[in-house]
Amino acid sequence: MRVRITRRSRRAVVALCAAAASLGVAGCQPFGDRPTADPSVTASRTGSTAGGTLTALALGPVTAWDPQRIGSRDDMAFATRTFVRTLTAYQPAGKVADQSTLVGDLATDTGRPSPDLKTWSFTLREGVTWQDGTPVTCDDVKYGISRTFSTKDVTGGPAYALVMLDIPKEPDGTSTYAGPYATGAAAKVGRAAYDKAVTCDGETITFHLAAPQPDFGEVVTLPAFAPYPQARDKGKDSTYDIWSTGPYQLQGTWTPSSGATFVRNTHWNRTSDPIRKAYPDTIVYQEGVETQSVVQRIMADGGNGKAAISLDSAPPAMQQQIEASSELRGRSVNPGAGLVDYLAPNLKSKKMAEPDVRKALGLATNRDAYVTALGGATAAQPTFSVLPSGLTAHGDADPVGGGPAGDPTAAAALLTRAGLTLPVPITVAYRSTDTSDKAMSALVAGWTKGGFKPTLKPVVDDYFTRIAEPDFAKGVDVFWANWAPEWASASTVLPPLFDSRLNLTSVGTGRDYGAVADRAVNDQMTKLASVADRSTREAGWADLDRTLVEKGYYIGLAQRKAMYLAGSDVRNFGADEAVGGYVELADIGVR
Repeated sequence: MRVRITRRSRRAVVALCAAAASLGVAGCQPFGDRPTADPSVTASRTGSTAGGTLTALALGPVTAWDPQRIGSRDDMAFATRTFVRTLTAYQPAGKVADQSTLVGDLATDTGRPSPDLKTWSFTLREGVTWQDGTPVTCDDVKYGISRTFSTKDVTGGPAYALVMLDIPKEPDGTSTYAGPYATGAAAKVGRAAYDKAVTCDGETITFHLAAPQPDFGEVVTLPAFAPYPQARDKGKDSTYDIWSTGPYQLQGTWTPSSGATFVRNTHWNRTSDPIRKAYPDTIVYQEGVETQSVVQRIMADGGNGKAAISLDSAPPAMQQQIEASSELRGRSVNPGAGLVDYLAPNLKSKKMAEPDVRKALGLATNRDAYVTALGGATAAQPTFSVLPSGLTAHGDADPVGGGPAGDPTAAAALLTRAGLTLPVPITVAYRSTDTSDKAMSALVAGWTKGGFKPTLKPVVDDYFTRIAEPDFAKGVDVFWANWAPEWASASTVLPPLFDSRLNLTSVGTGRDYGAVADRAVNDQMTKLASVADRSTREAGWADLDRTLVEKGYYIGLAQRKAMYLAGSDVRNFGADEAVGGYVELADIGVR
């Protein structure tokens, strides 16, 4: 998923004391692994006391709470821990390495695939109800997913169902099924195709897919695959309509630019929910508050700021204030976000077609300088991989050498051995912002010492569209880019960026900005798409990622980070990097 760097795209996370206490149990019950938990994703105050009001402060805006229309990952993270339950989910944990553990949520397990990975079945748990006490049924799940096919009325959410389900396509690639609101003969044919692709047998829902999907158990963590009661469906007017299956329900209505209050869903059955502790009685979500004001309010720790959390990352200058205070550090978290910046050498460039030139560029790249220009260690961390740290397949090793600061001497020597005349002129395109102008300029010194003569080419508007155009690419040797996964697997990063079969056409490079067309890489991706075992599959993605780096098909720069702050009465404040470092409310509490 390509991401624009905004306050909302860098939101953090909240939550994580894995206590199993019931609502009536007071006192403190910390994580079993709290002493060795990752400090960047777990704050120091823990507890399992139920009750109180938590205030969540954000700039916003939330564009939709309709589960099939939620497109923002931070909004997904809030919704799926409070009022939307999905077939599967990621288990909260105090260690980054454990945060990508997939568990059944609405379903009893993480899914049962057929040997060819084209058929997946999930059985719903007993005791899961809507906020009025009526049971959540297989038909509710099937109907909810059907709404994503109504692309004119239900807009904004992920469209994976349209791509993955085994439903015939029109000549233009659109689905022959137009969703539950369509009428007429064609709609009837489309409905029959959908009913064949998604079936219910009692409380077991089965999906028939067009191609093998080893990650389908993770795909259904997205709220686009959540249930929706047909009787409540308002179609295009359902933007902020909330009908809960989780521990909280909306009190009154949602007011855009202001927010709303969420109160306990009295029909939520704790025994049917393996994930959410739901400690606070009430969550007040207030949007439209400037980030600096949010952080100042929580730093002051007075009034209701004591039980408040920030949903937007603190500005860099305020991050330094937080870091300078041991008290503030104790109630803050600084997780890695899912967004990774990288460079894509243009393999259609005569210079970058040479492996030694690409390797030399990687050696001459000073990632430390880049991170410093972004705002320092609290704003980003150097990386050699395009896979963020929350993914199992992420590797910390430097496959090329040079370290985070680079080795320009070795780079220049490599260019000389390759027979090139130094300096080697290169043009580097990037998306221009005040921050990125500084960050890219910080790379110039290392590249220059490494034997290159870099010319930066800033682009202000429609950056990702322009760099994929053949005419624009002719004058560029290297492209800056960024990416974030859709779920906790490298399959949502490496194929979208480096599978030429998905990207390269006569009219552009798609997301494969460097025009990588490596048959061995494509074949390995095909092979991994048929590996059923998750750990084996992710290990394979890790190996492939290392190969991509060693071949110089991309050069990792930095993984963005966020810093979030909680008031002194907040307990179990933490961050979940598996879903990109977004707000997590599964175990949060108020003293």
